[in-house]
Amino acid sequence: MNLKGALNYARTHRSKFVSELKEFLRFPSVSSQPQRRVDVKKCAHWLARHLQSIGLERVQVIPTRGNPIVYATWMRAANRPTVIIYGHYDVLPGEPIAEWRTPPFAPTVKGLDLYARGAADDKGQLFCHVKAVESYLQAAHALPVNVKCIFEGEEEIGSTHLLPFIKRNKRALRADAAVISDTKMPAPGQPAISYAQRGGLRAELEVRRPGHELHSGTFGGAILNPVQAACEIIANLHDENGRVKIPGFYNDVRDWSEKERAYMARSGPSDDKILRDAEARRGWGERGYTLYERTTIRPALTLNGIAGGHYGPGVKGVIPACAVVKLSFRLVPDQDPERIGKLFREHIARITPPGVDVQVKVFSPIEPALVDRKHPAVRAAAFACKKGFGAFPVFLRSGGSIPVVNAFKESLGIPTVLMGFGLPDDRIHAPNEKFHLPNFHRGIETSIWYLSAAASALRRPNFLESPARKDKEWVL
Repeated sequence: MNLKGALNYARTHRSKFVSELKEFLRFPSVSSQPQRRVDVKKCAHWLARHLQSIGLERVQVIPTRGNPIVYATWMRAANRPTVIIYGHYDVLPGEPIAEWRTPPFAPTVKGLDLYARGAADDKGQLFCHVKAVESYLQAAHALPVNVKCIFEGEEEIGSTHLLPFIKRNKRALRADAAVISDTKMPAPGQPAISYAQRGGLRAELEVRRPGHELHSGTFGGAILNPVQAACEIIANLHDENGRVKIPGFYNDVRDWSEKERAYMARSGPSDDKILRDAEARRGWGERGYTLYERTTIRPALTLNGIAGGHYGPGVKGVIPACAVVKLSFRLVPDQDPERIGKLFREHIARITPPGVDVQVKVFSPIEPALVDRKHPAVRAAAFACKKGFGAFPVFLRSGGSIPVVNAFKESLGIPTVLMGFGLPDDRIHAPNEKFHLPNFHRGIETSIWYLSAAASALRRPNFLESPARKDKEWVL
């Protein structure tokens, strides 16, 4: 294939690519806010039209009971392997809006950075692969491998409908490997490949007492405040050493060898680096482990938010009737999200103070994932990183969770290459999220190199592709 032509096309169309990315970022495709559902669908259709315009085929916006899946293929490379390109076009909310220097859905370039919600997570990184495919198709009118693009609109809320979709459509989605760019590099010019992802589970507590909001003068000191009860419950989730106090929580946590921990110490970020990236003065958490280990090979339970009572301007002397607590678990091999949810419910029942009732919801279970660093698909990615960034990648564990990684392994039997182009200071999930534009351009070139390297590294496909399926044949 015309590798050189694809690289030249990418280099001469950089400004066009940035303009198109800005158009993509203008959609407030927030999957967690029901009022944004129309915006999410508009974004999906824009992405589908864009994929069709660059030469991909069988472009479809596949409906689900939630947000649609955008699917496209290019399957003309006879007897060549097939690579799935995955990404997500949904984003987190822009709130708190007041903390943004520029509006979250008005993409703005400042210096070498592009600021917008979703710039790095994951529209910018997803777009690296889209532009790599475009570069090949425009320069050579062909790709070195077959490609199936799967772009979802629910990753930020647990991939609720994509995971069963993959399980029900194994035959149509068969491939030899998948590639995802939704992780970070440790520094500019130092590429990274992630080989482990923590799993996850989300939880919500509603702490309620009978009756309505009460006058704090008439009833203060006599009736338990649900907000106080919620705080007491939260205080009983960790011990003084930073360990989760749920009985049985650590029973299935895998112990890693000294060799693996030594490798992590050599390749991973130091405590000082993590603190600088977090803009924090000191660390917190389970004793006996580095901060990098605490965020990768150890599980965690995090309070994400608490609400109840009066918190607006002025004063209001009340005892509220209800408080809501939002939490999230990050889980490691071999923890089972379903079992952790059961243990959590039992623990909350034990520690709930008399005088209030607690309703517990657990949802969005995500299995932890491990990737073989020696797999040919991963080796091809390491080669591509060296070509795209001029440096060999480091192999890192990630503390985050990408639900589809385990689904590709369990349902399709394929490895996932986690080749991230974000930076630690890209403020992912925070106000003023950005994407470093040199990483955007190098990410495109790295993806071009990867498609070329995968063609030879994977060598022979694991299957013979069946005739194209029609949209109505998807099992939804």
